[in-house]
Order: sequence, then structure tokens, then C-alpha cells
Amino acid sequence: MAKILVVYYSRTGHTGQMAEEVAVGVRSTGAEADLCEVSSCTLEQLLDYDGIIVGSPTYYGITAGPIKDFFDRSVVHHGKLEGKVGGAFASAGVLGGGSETTVMSIVQMLLVHGMIVQGQARGNHYGVVSIGKPDETAIEECRQLGKRVGKLANKLL
Repeated sequence: MAKILVVYYSRTGHTGQMAEEVAVGVRSTGAEADLCEVSSCTLEQLLDYDGIIVGSPTYYGITAGPIKDFFDRSVVHHGKLEGKVGGAFASAGVLGGGSETTVMSIVQMLLVHGMIVQGQARGNHYGVVSIGKPDETAIEECRQLGKRVGKLANKLL
């Protein structure tokens, strides 16, 4: 079965809660899910997983600095993540606060690494967003994101 790494940064706990729910979804597919707060992750860990799902709060319409820094430094593994499955999620303080652009900035980073990111025809097309503390809808969407990534990674093994 696939191994999925859920990398996230969370200052208020909202993005961390989302990460936990994403992991629940991954595990429901039989895949392994490991949570890693970005300050505790090593760049070498990226090589050990079949999929990487990244979550960030929204700051000025883009990812939080620690996530951006982590992926800036991941250039040492450029080309080595190709074919791995990716996914993204974000939280924001207000509706229209940039959560979708944050998701897209994460997706761009994953695509530059050559990763595979599956969209969704209905709902959150690019990745999951939450406004403030995740409500029941956001929690279910996080689980669905984890399921999509887990299923696809399992298929590609």
C-alpha cells in the first residue's frame, strides 16, 4: 500500500486539524499516512513517500513562510519527486481572504516537482479550503482529499 506524507504549518490549530482529517481520509483507503508539522520535516522525507499532501494557512494570499521556505529548499530533490501524487489544502481567516490562491500556490510547487495532482469535478476543484475553524463540511472535504490521494497513489504502485 501507498505511503502518504501530510506536511502542514499551523499557527492557530485550524490547518493542523485539517491535516489530521486529511490523514483520516488517506488511512480509509488502506494507505499509510504520516503527519509532519513542517518545522519537524526533513527534505529527505519527501523521497520516502508515494504521495505528499501540503496544508498551509493563508498569509497575504499565498502560503505561510515556513511552507514556502521548505519547498524553496526542496530544490535539492528537483526531479526526484516526479510521479508522486500530491494534494493541497488551506485555511483562511475570512471568505475571499486568498485561500484558493494559497491552494494554487501549493499545487504549483507540486507540479514544478513533476508530481501528479488530481482535481475534482465538483466542490473544491483544486484542493480543500476552510474559513476559520474547520466546520463539518470542511472536515468531510479534508477526508475526501485524503481518500482521492490515497486511492490514486495505491493505483499507481
